[in-house]
Amino acid sequence: MAYIEGHARDQALLLPPSVEDYVAADNPVRFIDAFVDDLDLGAAGFQRARPKATGRPGYDPADMLKLYLYGYLNRLRSSRRLAAEAGRNLELIWLLRGVRPDFRTIADFRRDNRGAFKAVFRAFVLLCRKLDLFGRELLAVDGTRLKAVNSRARNFSRERLARYLAATDARLERYLAELDQIDRGEDGAGTGRGEALAVKIARLREQRQASAALLGQLQASGEGQISLTDPDARLMVAHSKVTVGYNAQVAVDAKHSLIVEQHVTNACNDMGLLTPTAGAAMEVLGVERIDAVADMGYHSGDDIVACEAAGITPYIPRPHRGTATGNGLFPKERFRYDPVADAYHCPGGQVLDTRYASVTRGHLSVQYSSPAACAGCQIKARCTKGRWRRINRGEHEAVIERMAERLAKRPGILTIRKSTVEHPFGSIKQWMNQGAFLMRGLEKVRAEFSLTALAYNMRRAITLIGVLGLIRAVQA
Repeated sequence: MAYIEGHARDQALLLPPSVEDYVAADNPVRFIDAFVDDLDLGAAGFQRARPKATGRPGYDPADMLKLYLYGYLNRLRSSRRLAAEAGRNLELIWLLRGVRPDFRTIADFRRDNRGAFKAVFRAFVLLCRKLDLFGRELLAVDGTRLKAVNSRARNFSRERLARYLAATDARLERYLAELDQIDRGEDGAGTGRGEALAVKIARLREQRQASAALLGQLQASGEGQISLTDPDARLMVAHSKVTVGYNAQVAVDAKHSLIVEQHVTNACNDMGLLTPTAGAAMEVLGVERIDAVADMGYHSGDDIVACEAAGITPYIPRPHRGTATGNGLFPKERFRYDPVADAYHCPGGQVLDTRYASVTRGHLSVQYSSPAACAGCQIKARCTKGRWRRINRGEHEAVIERMAERLAKRPGILTIRKSTVEHPFGSIKQWMNQGAFLMRGLEKVRAEFSLTALAYNMRRAITLIGVLGLIRAVQA
């Protein structure tokens, strides 16, 4: 039995198939086309949204945006790869109607319009809200570290620069002493060795001067570190891995794991980022109150207070910090606070009512202790290694305790957080292969991540209601 064969490539066809015939009705490119055509690109902030009456015609920003949305949806982010696909990919040929911009034009469009992509992401979130894809009851907030275009060797902290300068000074002293011995003829080395040392000394002095300049720049700016390739990137630690990159924050709705809000920062930790992230998501969802769950990296008294003031009910597990926990002693949670007596009851049944108030970094803290009770306590060795145990109570302790009570009533909410917020990060890093940025600078990186989050949301929405359902929603 013969195989199925196509027609000869040189065969002339009376009615050759059009490009339209190769793009099915439920192809995602048809939604990209309808979605971008429905946008007001001028209001979003795109340059040249209205063509000029004079000068050489340029590419339509709508076509360039369609190209990027298709690329990020199909794991194509490089401007060179997008330029190549525009000339050979039938879906892109249909989407762009045969337009073939070169890679520099494609790259310049993303760079020049870096502030507008967030508005496109928001427009799609509003479309998902219109389709009732958000539960609007619970948000899971988390951050992930994404690698920047900057190696660890090109990142310097004050401590690293100070150590390098000290080591360089020691090497210079050693080389200079060896050079003096050669000049006096004490070591028997020839002139070649002296010339090699002179070259090394000159190179070390240049490197030392450059490092000293970097250290002076750091001290003048007040920053803790500096990156040479990407000045905005910072050295960050995540899951025992150290990388130079950025901190990408997302707020994910628990109903379908769709990203509601996203932004990128170079903050090295997540403390203080819950309120702005969840607050922006709450505004987009159009609700006055919402629950937000996050991991213990977000635990901050100031942030928890700000959340409650903004109508956000936070659920954050309390981290076990302090020397007592590290030394295997009774943690602070074993001490029960009595608000009526304004005192703590310790595990040994004693009352800590001696109070000492202090202000640290603008925050009031009260220290509770009872030296007399600790002196005769039978379990003192399990409580403290000092003369007596001290318990500090911050000014936001009541708010934190109230949140701990809420969390105890809903222990399963932490499992919901993990399954909700890890879905986008897993998809972005593994399926979409976007664990690193291509551009340099915080604003450009934010544009990249807006496209990444938009592509993720598009893929989720297509899975949930299909291409045809999205097109009908845009055209409604």
